[in-house]
Amino acid sequence: MLTITRDLYDQIVVHARKDHPDEACGVIAGPAGSDRPERFVPMLNAARSPTFYEFDSGDLLKLYRDLDDRDEEPVVIYHSHTATEAYPSRTDITYANEPGAHYVLVSTADTDDAGPFQFRSFRIVDGEVTEEDVEVVG
Repeated sequence: MLTITRDLYDQIVVHARKDHPDEACGVIAGPAGSDRPERFVPMLNAARSPTFYEFDSGDLLKLYRDLDDRDEEPVVIYHSHTATEAYPSRTDITYANEPGAHYVLVSTADTDDAGPFQFRSFRIVDGEVTEEDVEVVG
């Protein structure tokens, strides 16, 4: 189960809506080994695409150095789908390389500034996708 604060949940949704019609992407970092999402890190979708996201390689290198310096890890890796449901695509599954992370997808398809939207979380390990419950706290 992914347990996430209302503030972090809202920040992901705001980012997804702001970048629409392109996919938004980012990370929520937390203390290494804790499984606690704490620090929101929005990233630039270098692909600037409504159907694909890609972290800028320079930004990604900087992120991982920052995570190492802070003794953190990516607890949540999130992105949005702008025209489809919030479920990992074949490409998403292929690029999922953090087996300990929660992969959050937000669908902004058929939405406006007030909603509705889908917010779902998955574990993706060795190509196998497992949906998990999301508990929003505080």
